[in-house]
Amino acid sequence: MTRRLRVLLLFGGRSAEHDVSRVTAVAVARALDPTRYEVIPVAIDTNGRWLLAGQAAAALDADTTDLPSAFQIEGAPVTETPDPSQPGLVPLDPGAPGAPSPTDVDVVVPLLHGPYGEDGTVQGLFELADLPYVGAGVLGSALAMDKIAMKAAFRAAGLATARELTFRDGHDPRAFCDHVEAELGFPCFAKPANMGSSIGVSKAHDRAELDTALGVALEFDEWVLAEEAIAGREIEVGILGDDPPEASVPGEVVPGAEFYTYADKYEDDAVRLITPAPLSDTQTDEVRTLAKRAFEACRGEAMARVDFFLHAERGFVVNEVNTIPGFTPASQYPRMWAETGVSYPELLDRLIALALARHDRRSRRAGRQRLDRRD
Repeated sequence: MTRRLRVLLLFGGRSAEHDVSRVTAVAVARALDPTRYEVIPVAIDTNGRWLLAGQAAAALDADTTDLPSAFQIEGAPVTETPDPSQPGLVPLDPGAPGAPSPTDVDVVVPLLHGPYGEDGTVQGLFELADLPYVGAGVLGSALAMDKIAMKAAFRAAGLATARELTFRDGHDPRAFCDHVEAELGFPCFAKPANMGSSIGVSKAHDRAELDTALGVALEFDEWVLAEEAIAGREIEVGILGDDPPEASVPGEVVPGAEFYTYADKYEDDAVRLITPAPLSDTQTDEVRTLAKRAFEACRGEAMARVDFFLHAERGFVVNEVNTIPGFTPASQYPRMWAETGVSYPELLDRLIALALARHDRRSRRAGRQRLDRRD
């Protein structure tokens, strides 16, 4: 009998997207075939502590009574998590006889959104530990997480993106707001350079709102950007693989608020996700091609969701690349791939296979092993 692959499911994290990660972990743990995989849950709490064994499984249940309805999967509350005593979910207890160690795994599936998870930090840890892991590598993760660097990569690749101005904490905020008002005008957005799920993002319609928005963004990062507002439809494309990357059918996000806020995504249930997006065949082909170009510009690997605005005159304007997109069955990335013909369990299978293949491919490079151990 073939041994099951041992999958370390890493979730939670220190960022403001901690709860989103927990919801994703529940969905992934349910979807991984227990005849093929042993799932080892490892949680990171909001203080940065790594939780093993029963603590990790319990972290899937913590404080769920106050979670909004969007934090439910397929009609079941988050508290109905996979039973750690059942086959397929293996509690990690280093003190137990015969228990696996934290590095005695075949592959890591990181489900950490935002800083300390999607920004290359934990990916660097996996590289140091010589562990295969799902998703973009250190460079791609860091580049796509930092909006300032990401937009520079878009422009270098000849991709249209919104105009922006950047600010670092400690400089003159009044002078910066003067510059934004003169160069970008209103409305505009203020965003932390490193954050996801629209956290810390504000839309400013005048100078007073811009002053406030800049202060909000600086609560989350010392680097922020002010960006022109693009009036247009919000179109998304899923990317799978990387040599060459495959693009899903596009989807469309119709926000319930003035823009796609955190509350709109996870609390109010007002957003509408349309899959596939109502586009012409020409538009569909174009945005899928642009998504692959944006993905490659950011050195993406394995998976990403690429977000665009469709402007009436400027056409598709790339907004950002998300290297660890929302991954519940109700999230747009799995929905777009399901519409393309790749089911949720198959999507996970393919991502794990890509992680193992990349690790095997890279491990043969001279720079990743001692020269006296080479064949």
